[in-house]
Amino acid sequence: MSKTIIVSNRLPIKIIEEGDGYALQPSEGGLATGLASIHAQGKNNWIGWPGVFLNDPKQTTYFTSALRERRLVPIFLDDEEIKGFYEGFSNEVLWPIFHYMPNYAVYDLHNWETYVKVNERFRDLIIAQAEPDDTIWIHDYQLLLLPGLIRSALPDASIGFFQHIPFPSQELFRLIPWRKELLEGMLGADLLGFHTFDDVRHFISSATRLTATNNNSNKLEVDGRTVFVEPFPMGIDSKQFAALSSDEHVLKRVAELKLNFGEQKIILSIDRLDYSKGILQRLEAFALFLSENPAFHKQVTLYMVVVPSRDTVPQYRELKDQIDRLVGNINAQYGSYDWYPVAYFYHGYPVAEIAALYNMADVCLVTPMRDGMNLVSKEYIASRNDETGVLILSEMAGAANELIDALIVNPNNVHDIRDALLFALNMPIPEMKRRMKSMRAIVFKFNVQHWATLFMNRLEEIKTVQSTTKARLVGTTIEMQIIDQYKHAASRLLLLDYDGTLVGFQDDIDKASPDDQLYRLLDTLEADINNHLVIISGRKHSTLEQWFHNKPYSLIAEHGVWTKEPGGEWRLKSGLSNTWKGEVSALMESFADRTPGAFVEEKSFSLAWHYRKVQRDLGSLRAHELIDSLRDYSAAYGLQLLDGDKVVEIRSAEVNKGRATLDILHENRYDFILSIGDDRTDEDTFQALPATACTIKVGTEVSAARFYLKQQRDVRILLQKLAT
Repeated sequence: MSKTIIVSNRLPIKIIEEGDGYALQPSEGGLATGLASIHAQGKNNWIGWPGVFLNDPKQTTYFTSALRERRLVPIFLDDEEIKGFYEGFSNEVLWPIFHYMPNYAVYDLHNWETYVKVNERFRDLIIAQAEPDDTIWIHDYQLLLLPGLIRSALPDASIGFFQHIPFPSQELFRLIPWRKELLEGMLGADLLGFHTFDDVRHFISSATRLTATNNNSNKLEVDGRTVFVEPFPMGIDSKQFAALSSDEHVLKRVAELKLNFGEQKIILSIDRLDYSKGILQRLEAFALFLSENPAFHKQVTLYMVVVPSRDTVPQYRELKDQIDRLVGNINAQYGSYDWYPVAYFYHGYPVAEIAALYNMADVCLVTPMRDGMNLVSKEYIASRNDETGVLILSEMAGAANELIDALIVNPNNVHDIRDALLFALNMPIPEMKRRMKSMRAIVFKFNVQHWATLFMNRLEEIKTVQSTTKARLVGTTIEMQIIDQYKHAASRLLLLDYDGTLVGFQDDIDKASPDDQLYRLLDTLEADINNHLVIISGRKHSTLEQWFHNKPYSLIAEHGVWTKEPGGEWRLKSGLSNTWKGEVSALMESFADRTPGAFVEEKSFSLAWHYRKVQRDLGSLRAHELIDSLRDYSAAYGLQLLDGDKVVEIRSAEVNKGRATLDILHENRYDFILSIGDDRTDEDTFQALPATACTIKVGTEVSAARFYLKQQRDVRILLQKLAT
């Protein structure tokens, strides 16, 4: 029976020092909760670091055994590995860059080498655990190399990866010296998940610009394998927080807190100590609120919890000192003997105490400078069973895309936060309940179990799609079938596209002329008396004439406008009109004028706007703009629009490769038909041919072809085998 192997930096249970020895204790955090339902199924197991390095081999053996009884597989990292892998590269390069704070990044080669080494240790442990049908689900920025490492060792593995922090824009990500290696590692997965669509967009932008990867919407083509990149907003265990809010011990604690603060309004702020959380800006906004609204003095308190985190690191220690000073200044300036505006607590709390704080607070203030999701905002909402309370939420948190009924603020704008505080504290109960009810519906529907199930189901769907696609690949078995049919056929039709099929694409279209090897290959195929060789291309007839004028091949140019039989003259398809070309040409030239690298190619009865040399995203943007502008001409003149591979073509609707193919079939009968092409114009050919024809698409995109080859060079290999 297959299993799922969950892999994360930390296990959901950690080993802690207790007295003279060690003990096991559950880990905090949404990941442990979120994956509990997946881990509980069947024989699924979880690989990760248990939080300590044990020097005593007996203790290592004991805790390894104790954890394995719970289907947890520990990887014991020593102090040097933790320093280089986790504290070093993960948190001194990836964390600041991914949270848009590049000035905090430290590029240390030794830390990078340790990061690689630890990812390789995780790989070795996974390989020892994995069986052929297992699913491997890897989590977060500490293990970015791992999907690629596993893919190299287990090419057919089912691998998912989820990033729990933001993914930065390409301009920031490219600052990392080892950016290409990180991307190639991530692209080893079958499904890459992020919290938001912005993160998806940023990843695709980096992958397509910094590696040799092509994308089609949210699908990336990597070594003939399709990698899907999708958003999966993570939820929380909403039922747990709703239940805690009705717990008698929690309710007793809420009563104690309210008694302590009397009639004051409470603004709650809970964060881990980190420069990405916007704590200083939040305090500045609260100070501004107090200075401009003296009526709220002694009427409101900011209850601020900061959970200790890495306070031995210089930047974090400095941040802690700044928070301490700012809290002291606010309390000194605005406080009195019986009221401190900021109630500041620097330590962690158990979940029951947090639930009490959520129920005590009138306003929850969540203003990170950048956050992948931010689960505090969702926990606050799930805890408000009476549907009261107001959430103020940073637009830079992933949760802002879902919780649109919160008061959304820019965390850098202290005036924006000040206004939101004033609005929240004066919000009428009916509006408060309307907003909270709407947000609770979202939080309870899209809970953490929903998130985990959705991701795993999608990964399973993708593997099914990949296996279906793989079944169409011209591998050894299908290749032998094609060769066998070819050998036993008395009359054969070979329909071959040119660009992207017989030759690779060139930035300069005039440089894609046939090479000597191609001439020899085509000559060998044509020399077989049973073969009818046809080159069917979108190229100008004058170009094909220049390349093949002395060759005994049938030629079809400009998608069927011109045809030429061996030894004959070029024949023009009758009934075509060019009256539209003047207007359309002017429009296409105007687009080329404002798009560096683009140019217009004029053919007999079509125009092509090429953008292979244009900056990647700019070319796609202009192409879509051009297509929209050409639609009116298409309707008015009866023209056909083609969105090809780095080219937009408009032509007479009466002309396409499919009709040209039907003309050939009308005049001849064949025992074997082979058609190979790489772009959308070749789909017309595939659809025109009988179901028994051997139709082959170059590339893994969805196609009407029966089979596919991964890349252009595979076409020549197949044709060479037929020729010999």
